Amino acid sequence: MSILHTAIVKFLNIFLFFMALIQINAQQTVPETIREEAEIALSHYPELKDTPIVFKIIKNIKKSTMRAQPKVNTLFKSKKKRAYVILISEKIKISEKVFYTKDVPKDIMIGWLGHELGHVIDYSKRSSLNLVWFGLKYYFSGSYIKEAERAADTYAVTHGMHDYILQTKRFILENADIDEKYKERIRRYYLSPDEIMEIVKEYEASKQTE
Repeated sequence: MSILHTAIVKFLNIFLFFMALIQINAQQTVPETIREEAEIALSHYPELKDTPIVFKIIKNIKKSTMRAQPKVNTLFKSKKKRAYVILISEKIKISEKVFYTKDVPKDIMIGWLGHELGHVIDYSKRSSLNLVWFGLKYYFSGSYIKEAERAADTYAVTHGMHDYILQTKRFILENADIDEKYKERIRRYYLSPDEIMEIVKEYEASKQTE
């Protein structure tokens, strides 16, 4: 009887795990805790509608809150057959306190996800070898980190997500409780609020002349 009980418990745990993952469409899967935020962020990227993307919450990501990357087993497939995963840290450390990502304000989470989808857009335009080279440069070069992160911000802004991105920046930079080292990383590698507004102006001006 104990063996049967153990088997039932294992089955229920597996069943509940998969029930916690909601399939937005045939291609994208996201945890229920951030389903609404992911849907809003994805709605700004209609070109990713048929791109396989898995949003996955994990315990911790070194030096970051989220990270987008190609799935390793699809890295050397054609661009159209490539799949991606967006890793989301279960918690973030603010000074000596720990906050769970699921408790981050809705618009801030949308901004973070929008930035990561900007990375997916960037990756989707690169060849397999270029992505490998990208990964090496990102790991070893601070200047390349800056180039890559600012590109992701720019994609998000030009996809109509500037309000969310601005809210995310201000949430970090104007929050007295957030560790100064993390703020400095944001200032060094990402677009500033002023730069975001400048891109918005330029983008809107270019649209009016088309």
